[in-house]
Amino acid sequence: MSSFLSSSIGKKLIMSLSGLFLVLFILVHLILNSFLMFDSTGELFNAGAHFMSLPIIRFGLQPVLAGGFIIHIIYAIILTLQNQKARPQKYASQDLKESSTWSSRNMFVLGGLVLVFIAMHLMHFFVPIQITGLGEVASDYDLVVALFTTGTMGMVYTALYVLGAILLGLHLAHGFWSAFQSVGLSNSIWRARLEKVGYIYAIFVAAGFTIIPLYLHFFA
Repeated sequence: MSSFLSSSIGKKLIMSLSGLFLVLFILVHLILNSFLMFDSTGELFNAGAHFMSLPIIRFGLQPVLAGGFIIHIIYAIILTLQNQKARPQKYASQDLKESSTWSSRNMFVLGGLVLVFIAMHLMHFFVPIQITGLGEVASDYDLVVALFTTGTMGMVYTALYVLGAILLGLHLAHGFWSAFQSVGLSNSIWRARLEKVGYIYAIFVAAGFTIIPLYLHFFA
C-alpha cells in the first residue's frame, strides 16, 4: 500500500481526492457567502458565521479542511516537479494548444495564484473572525461589508476578489474533471460529460464569488 501511495499514480490519486474534497467545500463556502446578498440585516450571514465558529467545526472540520489544502498543495508541487524532470527536452517547444486547454497547461501557476488569493481571504476574514476579534465593527456581516465599501480600498479589494474568483474558476475548469479521471471514473464517454459538468461548475463558482463582492460594493 505504501509503495502504491508513493508511486506517481498514488500521488495523483491523493491529490485528486483532496481536490474533490475542496471542490465540495468551495460549494458550501459559496452558499454561506451568498447569505450576504439575501439579508441586508446581516442576521442570516452572522448565523452562518457563528455556526462555523462552533467548537465542533473549529477543532473538528477546520483541521481536516486545512489538511486537505496542505496535502493538495504538497502533492501538486511534487507532481509538477516530477513531470518537469521526466519531460524530454525536445518537447519543451512543442505546441500543445491543439491538444490541451490553457488552464490545463497552467494549472500550477493558477494554483499558486489561487493560493495567494486564499491567503488574502484568510487574513481579511478568518483571522479577525476566528482569532483576533472583529475590532471596531459590530458583527461578521459588518466586517465583510466594510472591506468592500470603504473608500478607495473598497474598490481595490472588490477588484482583487473578482480577479481571485476568475482564477479559481479557471483552476476548477480543468481540475474538476481531471480529479475524476485520476480516481478512475472517467472513460472516453464520461470524460466529455465530466468536462462539461466541470465547466458549468467552474463558471457557477467564478460567477458566484464575482457577484458577491460586486453586489456589496455597489448595493450594500
